[in-house]
Formats: sequence, structure tokens, C-alpha cells
Amino acid sequence: KDIFTALGIPIYSHPGFEADDIIGTIVKKCEKLKIENSKLEIIIATGDMDAMQLVDDKKVQVYTLKKGISDTIMYDEKKVVERFGFAPKLLVDYKGLRGDPSDNIIGVKGIGEKTATTLVQAFGTVENIYKNLAKADISERIREILREGKEEALFSKTLATIRTDAPINFVLPKNWKENLDLDKALDLFRTLGFRTLTDRLKKMAEKSGIAQTSPPAPLLAQGEGGHRPGEVAQLQFSAQEAKDLPIMLWVIDSDITNPNLEDVKSFTKTDDLDEARKILEKELDRRKVRRVFEDIEKPIMSIVEKMNERGIKIDKKILADLSIKYHKEQKRLENAIWKEAGEEFNINSTKTLSNILFNKLGLADKRQKKTPGGALSTKESELEKLRDKHPIIGLILEYRELAKLLSTYIDAIPPLLDKSSRLHSTFLQAGSTTGRMASNNPNLQNIPSKTALGRAIRDAFVAEKGSKLVALDYSQIELRIAAILSKDKKLIEIFKNGEDVHAGVASRVFKVPPDKIDKGMRTRAKTINFGILYGMGVNALKANLGVGRKEAQEFYNKYFSTFTELASYLDKIKAEAERKGYTETMFGRRRYFSGFKSPLPYVRAQAERMAINAPMQGTQADIIKIAMKRIDEYIKNNSLEANLLLQVHDELVYEVRDSDIDEAVSNFKKIMEEVLAPSESRGVPIIAEPSVGKNWGEMEKYG
Repeated sequence: KDIFTALGIPIYSHPGFEADDIIGTIVKKCEKLKIENSKLEIIIATGDMDAMQLVDDKKVQVYTLKKGISDTIMYDEKKVVERFGFAPKLLVDYKGLRGDPSDNIIGVKGIGEKTATTLVQAFGTVENIYKNLAKADISERIREILREGKEEALFSKTLATIRTDAPINFVLPKNWKENLDLDKALDLFRTLGFRTLTDRLKKMAEKSGIAQTSPPAPLLAQGEGGHRPGEVAQLQFSAQEAKDLPIMLWVIDSDITNPNLEDVKSFTKTDDLDEARKILEKELDRRKVRRVFEDIEKPIMSIVEKMNERGIKIDKKILADLSIKYHKEQKRLENAIWKEAGEEFNINSTKTLSNILFNKLGLADKRQKKTPGGALSTKESELEKLRDKHPIIGLILEYRELAKLLSTYIDAIPPLLDKSSRLHSTFLQAGSTTGRMASNNPNLQNIPSKTALGRAIRDAFVAEKGSKLVALDYSQIELRIAAILSKDKKLIEIFKNGEDVHAGVASRVFKVPPDKIDKGMRTRAKTINFGILYGMGVNALKANLGVGRKEAQEFYNKYFSTFTELASYLDKIKAEAERKGYTETMFGRRRYFSGFKSPLPYVRAQAERMAINAPMQGTQADIIKIAMKRIDEYIKNNSLEANLLLQVHDELVYEVRDSDIDEAVSNFKKIMEEVLAPSESRGVPIIAEPSVGKNWGEMEKYG
């Protein structure tokens, strides 16, 4: 708003109307003005593709980004038809069928991009599609999907339609410089570090005969209070404040994930961001988390920014080949599912699927959970309980995995690439409540690494020519942290000895020599080892092991009677979290839990489970962020050609010049393993395992 005000660009808004509704209203008003002034051009500059529905060859065009910020395109009606296959006004009908997750428009389940396009091309509007549904030349399956989803289609079309009736008093400016405040605009651009824009604005102003009325105001030094003299005293933020105040807020209260300046203003109860900073700094000190902000979060802000800007190279051909292969496999699975069911049906409709599985095939399990509406759930975790009851279950789970990989990664990534074929996912520094980073657009932290289908996608993530990908993965870091925090001598001994942790635990619990541990014993130990990190109880252990309650309880008791100090630590964490309302990591990061005050038992139980996990997962997050900071310092100090590309939970992935790989691997590994001082680690070795490869899917152990 400050930038627009300084540049003299009018700002319009109205409660209850979204930005695209305001734009739609302005366009409609301008269309009337165009009748009076035939030279008037209406161009919508936006990154929101919804605006395409407003395109009209004689009146309105849309100027938007094609791929990167420098690759733009002007859409007239012809270009919209070239891209979508139908006229701009039919985009709302397409969205009514296809939906749009980014705008929470559900569309019709089972109608994809291709089918929606074909239907709109053939019939035009959603209303006309349903008018001709009985006689339309479409498959019975699609007809049934449309019948079932009629209400959703019409409602989704309404949601997708931009309104043009916002009650705003729009006035067309006479020219661009009418309300320009050049002094304020130039000072603001300097404050924000917009050097190129500052020069461009000065040149534009000179050409138009606009002069500055006062000399440039000096910038405030970082950390000083107050404002600059003159009009710019009204500016309430700097570029740095826009970045670090939200991170401060998140360190104070991690339940406010991915906060923005509006969240800061809401929390501090002030619009003055200088005052907000003072309030947040006092709160950092009061909650004793300033160290977390100053030593961990603040230093990596620029690192995360660079990581997002750089992106990672994608081999488009690999994804294109996978798309063909996986779509064929999906079709094969669809036919196999229909064969097992004895009829064709919409697999993506949970209601229809539920009817097939539980009514027609009679599949059910006494452990089966129900939806809030009372129907038996078809969630993946619930279907897993039925896997052995009928071959259709395994086929459905495979189908769903393929569908997710196709929609989230294989078919979704190519349109997101810049002109250099690099993917710029957004890594979110404040993306979780525990301190861990998150990722979206797309979520690169969720690409499966344990299945062949998921690993194949990683093959498309490649290094530039002359470089390789270098990954360093912390080995069983949270279990090692559990040993350190609990001071459990037996668990510490396992890690000190370099034993396989699951076999070591099994040996001590079952009281047999390591060489006598069978696969079943190790699996049980592994299940409870990872389960304790998330507060697993006997019921969850029983479900995960597939055994009776008595057997699960006996194993649970044996485990904690063996690792007594770990048991005491977990009890202590729960008690302290309930008493204080929060937990702390080794580095002082806090996570607060209001659930302990709930009168509902299941809410309190959930708070207990989260409280157990928070110190371990939070400490892991602290350690890897400190490692990111120290590795970045090493790269700068030693002039290495290395760039951080990905941060995936316990793993850091760098792109490193071939000639720098040996130095990078040995030193990055050392840095990661020495984040904790010997006195802090209690002798538990922290292990970072390096691997190197031309692509992320075929990394080989290094050294």
C-alpha cells in the first residue's frame, strides 16, 4: 500500500469482496467509459489466471507471467483459445467441472483437465452440458460422474465467477503522474533496496518533467530507532522488518506458522512496526527465546531466500516419460479395479467407493473407523486394515499412490519451471510448529523415497553440467537426540558402540545375543523405537505390530523396564508440559500446548503425544538449521562453488562444482557432525551420511 500510494496508484477495496471482484468491477466500469473514449485500453496486470475470464478482444486483455518474472505474455481472446481450447467466458464452466484447489473450488470429482476441456468445447456452459446430458455422446461412466456431481459443478462455477458489482467509487486517473509523490516514492525504493527501480523511476520522472522537491533522505542504520525526516517518517516498515518481524513472532508462538506483517500487527496490537519490534523483542526476552531467533533463525533467513531463488534443475523428458508410463499404469489399475468390483464406477468418489467396498463386496473390519457422517472410512490407513481381505484393496491403494504422484509432482512440476528448467519450490522457514522447515508449490519434502514409484520422480531432479548433487543425511538423528535428552545409559551405549540401534534394542529387550536377533524381533524394536518419538501408546503399538493387546502390552512393558531412564524422561516431559504449558529443545526453542487445559480426554491425550515429540523433533530442527548456517559460512570463506538446493527433514542437498566435491563432502560432513559439542552430545555420535550423484534418485554413498 505504501508503494502504491507513493506512486499515485489508486487503491480500491471493499469488505466482502476479493481482489479479483474489485478488478472485475473496475473492468466493467471501464468498458462503459470505453464507449465514450474509443482509445481507452483495458489491460489487467496480474498473476491470477482467474482474470482470463474477463478477456474480451475488443475491450480487455490480460498481461501476466508466462514462466519467470522476465517471461511475460499478453492474452487476448485468440491466445486464451490457443491455451485453453475455448473462449475466455467459458473458463468459469471449465473450473466448475475441473475445480481449482488453489482457490478451494472442488469441481466434480473424477473430472480431469482433459474431460473438462472436451465437455466445454462440445457443449459450452455447465448448464448446457446438463441440459444435453441424456443425449450427449459421452461414456456412461462420465455421465454418472456428472449426474452425481451436478450440485458441485454449479456451485463451483459460481465460486469461479468474478463478480462485477463491488460498491466502489471508481474514478479513472487523468494520467500516471497525477498523484505521484516522487520524493516519497524514491525514498521508499531506496529503503527497500530497489536500486534498479529507483533509477528507472528517476529517468521516467525526468522525461515527464517531474522534479524532486527535496534531496534524498539518509537511510537509517540497521537497528536504529525512529524515522527519517520529512514525509518518509510516515513509512512504517523497512525491507528487513518485513522479513524478520514475522520470524520473531513465530519463535515466540510457533502455532502461528508462516506469519505475515498482519499477524505481527494483530499480536502486538499496533500498526506501528517500530513499536511492534519493541514489543516482540520484550516478548523474546520474557519467554527466553531470543537466542533461538538471534543464533538460529535470523542467520538462515538469507540462506532460505537464496535456496528458493536458485531452485533445482529438472529434466523435463524424465517427467514426460513418467507421465505416459504412470497414466497407462493408472488405466490398467482402473480396469483391474472395475473387474474385481464387477462394474465400472468412479474410483475417486469416496461415496461410490464406500458403497462398492462395504455394501456390494461386504468388506469391513471391526477396527474400521467411520467418517463424521457415520459412513465407514475409505482413508488409506483404514483400507490398509482390509488389504488381506480382497485383492481390490491393494489395487485401490496403488491407484491412489499413482494419482497423487501424477497430480502433485509428475504433471504439476513442468508448468512451474522457469526458462532454465529450474523448479523454485517455496521452502518455509516458519512452516511448522516444531521448528522444522516446510515446503510447498510443490512439497518436495513429501516425495516418497521408499517406493520405486516415488524414487523414479527423484531421477528428474538433476545437477547442472559440471556439477553434481551432494546430499548429507543425518542418520537416525531423532533417536540419537532421544538418547541424549533422556540420558538413558543403555540407549547411549548402543550408539557409542556403533550398533544397529533396532537390533541393539531388541537384544536388550528380549535378552538375547545380537547374532540371535531375528527379523521379527528387530521389526518390533524398530516399531517402538520410532513410535516413542511420537508418543505411541499400547493401542497404537498393537495396531502397528498387528498383535493382540495383551502381547502389545507385554512388549511395551519390557521395553520401558529395560530403558528405564528413557521412560522417566518421557513421564517428566509430559508432567512439565502440563505444568508449564510448553516444552523446550536443547537450544531453548519453546512449543506451547493449550490442549492440556481441555476438558476433553482425547484432546489432552493428543497434547501429551505432541509434547513428547516436540523436544526431539525441535532439537533436530535446531541442529540442521545451525548446520545450514555454518556450512554457508564455510562456502563463503573458502570460495566454494556450492549452493544449497533442498532441505528435506534430516537431509541437506547441495549442487557442487565437480572440482569442489571432495572438499565439500569432507567439510560439510564435519560441520554437521560437530554442531553439538562433546559435552552436549554425552558421547552419542551424530552421524551425517554423504552421497553424490548426477540426479537425486541415483545418489551413491561417498567416502
